[in-house]
Amino acid sequence: MTQFLTLQGRRALITGGTSGAGAATVALFKQLGAHVLTTARTKPASFSGAAFVEADLTKKAGVDAVVDAVQREFGGLDILVNVLGGSSAPSGGFVALSDAEWEKEFELNFFPAVRLDRALIPGMIAQGSGVVIHVTSIQRILPLYQATTGYASAKGALNTYSKSLSKEVSPKGVRVVRVSPGWIADPGANGLALRVAEEAGIHYDEAVQTIMNALGGIPLGRPARPGEVADLIAFLASDRASSITGTEHVIDGGTVPTA
Repeated sequence: MTQFLTLQGRRALITGGTSGAGAATVALFKQLGAHVLTTARTKPASFSGAAFVEADLTKKAGVDAVVDAVQREFGGLDILVNVLGGSSAPSGGFVALSDAEWEKEFELNFFPAVRLDRALIPGMIAQGSGVVIHVTSIQRILPLYQATTGYASAKGALNTYSKSLSKEVSPKGVRVVRVSPGWIADPGANGLALRVAEEAGIHYDEAVQTIMNALGGIPLGRPARPGEVADLIAFLASDRASSITGTEHVIDGGTVPTA
């Protein structure tokens, strides 16, 4: 008999859970029966349905606050999903990236996952089970040099770190997998398009097409939707994927031209 997808009773932390793929993942995990804690710098007025802690995960104090909340709410963790990420770096290629810009890209896109893993995975090892999902990006192999060199580099580091982590903790019962989206079509995830439109003095739709062209096109004909990314994350977090670890799962509409 086919087992229905369920996360019933699982304790899950999902970072970046107030917009885009993160918000879609929070909603789906709740629907599938998980107990969910999520986090962002500020709690939107309309947010409801999951435990929430306001924290800046680019700071050690923010990570500590989230770890404390996990222990307070759940007493441990079964699933850790690191969706947090993004970029505010200016366009202009490598010369536009100061040391401060490089630091911001890694503090947002790499170190939160590393710090949360270091704090929370030991508890998973102690209980003999757990799933860690790091949301990386196809930008690690298709960087847009005008604007995403720092972001792509940080996601590349997260990808390599995740593979190494999987080798260490999978024998101890903790699966580590990566979800690597292409461009996600969502107002909360389209900061790059807005910046391109503003800087180039073009309409938003033209900026969208410009980015798609820079990526070499999307064979499927459209970017991914937040809910589609959430579906993949939920499957990988579930017992339906119990033999999957150490792997990267691309969801990009065929954007990457080679396997």
